[in-house]
Amino acid sequence: MKKGSSITTLFLDIGGVLLTNGWDHHARKRAAINFKLELAEMNDRHHLTVETYEEGKLTLEEYLDRVVFYKERPFTPAQFRKFMFAQSKPYPKMIDLVRRLKARCGLKIVVVSNEARELNVYRIRTFKLDGFVDFFISSCFVHVRKPDTDIFRLALDIAQTPARQVVYIENTPMFVEVAESLGIRSVLHTDYSSTCAKLASFGLEVAE
Repeated sequence: MKKGSSITTLFLDIGGVLLTNGWDHHARKRAAINFKLELAEMNDRHHLTVETYEEGKLTLEEYLDRVVFYKERPFTPAQFRKFMFAQSKPYPKMIDLVRRLKARCGLKIVVVSNEARELNVYRIRTFKLDGFVDFFISSCFVHVRKPDTDIFRLALDIAQTPARQVVYIENTPMFVEVAESLGIRSVLHTDYSSTCAKLASFGLEVAE
């Protein structure tokens, strides 16, 4: 860490930063092709349900009953669930960067993410995110989701870190804007190199 850096805590999104998105429109399109579903109908039902689902107020089984299995299908919920989970892939360079920043700079690492419970838990365990993340402020656990400012305030309270000592890495522009409105310095993540450069400007850098 550069001398004089005041950053003590790193907030992170999961989907689009550490891992691929868990269940986005691309994944749903692949599912529609694989299981021969009507994509527009599935997306309509998804959008009616997703907020409740990601806020932890529906189980995965209940979500799938509403979005996919509201009528007979020639495949099982277990087969569909396995396909859903298999869409998650890691971004190894980003995971390694955060691990190295934590070790070198002594940062507290906090995930602030919109994810549903079963998928969130699967991703945490499969990619060993709990090996370097101190707290998971996931929408399914705290029952509030981005862009609500309350999820960021909750993260600050649990981390016990003033906003001025936090840097947030996020790939959704609106969520960056919301965090910055609370005084949280933020990095709009588009690629590894530009994120490294922006972090370095905040005094957070590690040797390659």
